[in-house]
Amino acid sequence: MSDPSRYEFTTARRVVAEAVGTALLLATVVGSGIMAERLAGGNVAIALLGNTLATGAALVALILTFGPISGAHFNPAVTLADASQGGIAWKLVPLYLTAQVIGAFAGVAAAHVMFEAPVFFASRHVRAGGAQAFSEFVATFGLLAVIWGCARLRSAAVPFAVAAYITAAYWFTASTSFANPAVTLARSASDTFAGIRPADAPAFVVAQLLGAAAATALFRWLVPTLPEVAPSVVAPHDEKRIE
Repeated sequence: MSDPSRYEFTTARRVVAEAVGTALLLATVVGSGIMAERLAGGNVAIALLGNTLATGAALVALILTFGPISGAHFNPAVTLADASQGGIAWKLVPLYLTAQVIGAFAGVAAAHVMFEAPVFFASRHVRAGGAQAFSEFVATFGLLAVIWGCARLRSAAVPFAVAAYITAAYWFTASTSFANPAVTLARSASDTFAGIRPADAPAFVVAQLLGAAAATALFRWLVPTLPEVAPSVVAPHDEKRIE
């Protein structure tokens, strides 16, 4: 295996890594949702289980793959939290967020094409109400808590911890744990098992950002300093290699 330290991870490479990683994540979420629904024979629990397992497995693989390049955020809430704690320069935040949103919609489009559906079509899946929004607050709070706790204390465990948490949160939250503004926006353009009605998306996004902020504030107090071996919030990568 090559030594990754010999590579120069420029801004362009980091942004492309975020776009491609987010696209593959959404292709997994939406594609596995379509496949699971088709194979489950009307059993929603079985369909959700298939969707859950595919998403968790993909998260481990994608964070391990893209983490050393960009930090494998794939999530605007994570990027904003990271920037607020000095893990990523604020000047890179708009680039990361743009890449994540574009990548998310590209992943949805790819899933639709693979399953012979329209490239984009507005979801009619209702996910409205205070319970759903609170579920997204809890889901995102828990995700950032897992990320911050592991990144500051056991950085090598982050890919597995994140995947394990999301796998669990699919089942213990009423919303099935979107926990990601880019994912939420892109899934509103998919009238499939994984979709969310566009009118319901704004409440999810607000709840997600509040949950991320609350977890970041808590862990800023619980574990005040971030070790030098884990300068990135999701996956360790050397900031000195950035040009």
